[in-house]
Amino acid sequence: MAYTSGKLTKNLVRTLGPGRHGDGHGLYLVVDPSGARRWIVRVTVKGQRNRQGKPLRTDFGLGGADVVTLNVARERALEYRRLAKQGLNPKYHKVQDVPCFEEVARQVHIERLPTWKNPKHGQQWMNTLADYAFPKIGRMPVSDIDQPEILQVLSPIWTEKHETARRVAQRMKAVLDVARSRGYREGENPVTVVMDALVLPRVKAKVKRHNAMRWQDVPAFYAQLSQQSGMAAKALMFTCFTGCRTSEVLRAVWEEFDFDDLIWTIPEERTKTGGEHRVPLTDQILGIIEPLKALHFESVFEGQRRHKPLSNMSMLMLLRRMEIEGVTVHGFRSAFRDWASEVGNHPREVAEMSLGHKVGSAVERAYARSDLLSRRRELMRDWNLFSCSQCGG
Repeated sequence: MAYTSGKLTKNLVRTLGPGRHGDGHGLYLVVDPSGARRWIVRVTVKGQRNRQGKPLRTDFGLGGADVVTLNVARERALEYRRLAKQGLNPKYHKVQDVPCFEEVARQVHIERLPTWKNPKHGQQWMNTLADYAFPKIGRMPVSDIDQPEILQVLSPIWTEKHETARRVAQRMKAVLDVARSRGYREGENPVTVVMDALVLPRVKAKVKRHNAMRWQDVPAFYAQLSQQSGMAAKALMFTCFTGCRTSEVLRAVWEEFDFDDLIWTIPEERTKTGGEHRVPLTDQILGIIEPLKALHFESVFEGQRRHKPLSNMSMLMLLRRMEIEGVTVHGFRSAFRDWASEVGNHPREVAEMSLGHKVGSAVERAYARSDLLSRRRELMRDWNLFSCSQCGG
C-alpha cells in the first residue's frame, strides 16, 4: 500500500482556518478555534464491528501539526491503515512513536495560549523551559523522563533562582501530565514525586519589599508633587490617592469610570488577583482626572504617543527628577497601608480591600459578598485629606 500525494500542502497546513480538512485516505488536519492544529486518521478495522454491529470505524490522533510534518502524518496514517486492513486495531497494535519533551511542551504551549492573560505570560511560560529544561531533557522521549532527569534540571537553580526553579517544576509537571493523558508515559509524575519527597533543600522564601516613603512624609511630598506639571505628575498624584498598582493606573481608560456613582471599576483582566476591583472617587481624585476628560484621550494618562498610555517608568523617573531617592511608586501602597493601621482607625479588611487584596480564605470570601465600598469610600476620603494636608489653599 503506497501513499500518493494528498490534497493538503505545507502552506495550507499553516494557513487553513478552524475546521476539519481532509488530505485523503482518511487523514485530516483539525484546526481548533484557538489556532491549535493536530492530525487525525480515520480507519475501518477489517472484520471488527462496533456495538451497533456496523464496521468498526475509529479516529486516532497523530500529533500536533507544529511538531508532526505533513509527510510524517501521511506515513503514520499509512501505518494505521495497514494495521486496520489486517484486522488489527491500531489502538493496541501500533508502533508507539513517542515524542520528545520539547515537542510535547510546544504543543501544550500552543493549546494553552488562549487561557493566559496576555501573550507576555505565555512567552514567559515557554522561555523558562527553553532556558532550563530543554538543554537537559528537551530531546528525551517523554516516556524516559524520571526523577533523576527532573533533579538534573532543578538542582542547579533550586537555591540560587528558587522562584524560577519552582515555576520550571510546575511547567515540567504540566507537560508530563499531558504526555501521560495522551498515552506517551505511565506511572506517577516524577516532578510530583521529587517535590513530595522533599529531596531538594528547603529554601526560605525571601519577601520582596518595595522601598516605601514613611506615611508621615507623604503630605510634604504631595505638596511638592502638586507643583509639578505634566502627565506623569497627574498619574503619580492619582496613584498616591487611590493606592492602586502602577499598571492599573497607567492602563486606565475612560469607559471604566462612572462619574454618577463616583466609582472607578478596574476589570478583572487588569488586576493582579484576577477579580474586579472598585475604587471610590473622592473630590481630590476628581480634581485630578476631570480636567483630563476635555483632552479626549483614549487613555486617561496618555503618553507621548497618541492614544497610548505613559510608560511604566514614567512615574519612577519623575521621582528621580524630584530627587526623591530610595522610594518606589509601588511603595506608596505600603505608606497608605501603614497609615491606615497606625492612625487611620479603619478595620484591617477595609484597608486590605482598598488595596485590591483578597481577604480571608476562599470559603470566607464565598460568604462575604460585599466589597465594603461605602466604608472604603470613607477610608479613601480620610487618606486623601491627610495626603494633601500641606498643600495649602
